[in-house]
Amino acid sequence: MSSQKFRIERDSMGELQVPADALYGAQTQRAVENFPISGLRMPRPFIRALGLIKAAAAEANAEMAGLQGVIAEAIVKAAMEVAEGRHDEHFPVDVFQTGSGTSSNMNANEVIAHLASKYSGQAVHPNDHVNMGQSSNDVIPTAIHLSAILLCEERLLPALQRLEDSIARRAEELKDLTKTGRTHLMDAMPITLGQELSGWAQQVRNGRERVREGLARLRRLAIGGTAVGTGINAHPRFGARVVQLLSERCGTALEESPNRFESLSSQDAAVELSGQLKTVAVSLMKISNDLRWMNSGPLAGLAEISLPALQPGSSIMPGKVNPVIPEAVNMIAAQVMGNDVAITVGGQAGNFQLNVMLPMIAYNLLQSIELLANGSRLLAEKCIDGFQVNRDRLQDALSRNPILVTALNAVIGYELGARIAKTAYAENRPVIDVAAEMTQLSRQELERLLDPAALTKGGLQK
Repeated sequence: MSSQKFRIERDSMGELQVPADALYGAQTQRAVENFPISGLRMPRPFIRALGLIKAAAAEANAEMAGLQGVIAEAIVKAAMEVAEGRHDEHFPVDVFQTGSGTSSNMNANEVIAHLASKYSGQAVHPNDHVNMGQSSNDVIPTAIHLSAILLCEERLLPALQRLEDSIARRAEELKDLTKTGRTHLMDAMPITLGQELSGWAQQVRNGRERVREGLARLRRLAIGGTAVGTGINAHPRFGARVVQLLSERCGTALEESPNRFESLSSQDAAVELSGQLKTVAVSLMKISNDLRWMNSGPLAGLAEISLPALQPGSSIMPGKVNPVIPEAVNMIAAQVMGNDVAITVGGQAGNFQLNVMLPMIAYNLLQSIELLANGSRLLAEKCIDGFQVNRDRLQDALSRNPILVTALNAVIGYELGARIAKTAYAENRPVIDVAAEMTQLSRQELERLLDPAALTKGGLQK
């Protein structure tokens, strides 16, 4: 028999039992009982955003809507404690709840009201005071936008910068090291390792730019629209003031939505950012797969590089070491791609004046941002920073690459070049030796024309 103690709470639907030590009230308890679905709770960045919004709303209402000063101050204090994560255990509502996120909004209202009542010595009501001038229908979209902005600015963009810097540094370090290029996974013309890595760095740089561009429309906040976008029950300047206060407190540029009907009924900005995150995931998967191929071996694979050895790779094969970081990043990328599908489906669930898949969109969007931030840092710190180049292996493959004969096309023609390449491959001989036998070109001229380092610079060798 459970020894847990309960208290009786009331809402518009009647009485029910709530755990005695819970900061939340009846509406949160109903949600806990109604949605025992996944065990997944709303993410910390989302709860942080809710706290920040409630604090700004209380300040704005104290200024322009007559919210009593002592109550407003207590709400701000309690809401900032929520934003700081001091009461996360009192946010038990499942992600898969009412599509507007009303349960999470009321969860925040009840926790903050409970705390504010204690701090002020007065009865603070979750709806009349904490939710004053607001609706779940504008608070939750605002929380999605704000939490995603802050998480991108504080975690993802710095992590992508860290990865780009790591790749760019290694590219500069390896700019003169020539290797065999590959197309279709087959030997192709030479390239420097630095050139190869520069392509990765540009992918990450492009990803940062894409994320920044996606944040532009997230900065437009729905707050002030209340129930359907008309601003019913809110002071006419309430939304603008809350946006200003949030901008100041969070240190980031935020804007009033130019059309709150759009901001309540759609999540196009979240869908857009998710698409940019998916593109970043694609880039990270491409880089990770290249690293896995280059590290493959150590005897039967390419073995061009050796990634840092981080842990034993097999429970049965002694000495085996696997590329665990690129594999983990690939799984991250796959999860982000899946999240994007869910967010896309959620985005089309804007029926008339309200989107009704908001909690799921919030959860998946924030998870994607967090995963990409963590994966980017791991890739930089445990993979790119420390890989070693197997120079002898690169040189050996390069010296036997029959595709080098491409550099002779302008001198001897494609047909003769093809015969030289096939002969060199069939006899496992350096292409320069075969070309010396099958053409009238001197050894000195062939050495000049077939110099792998020179071939990485493009253009005809004259």
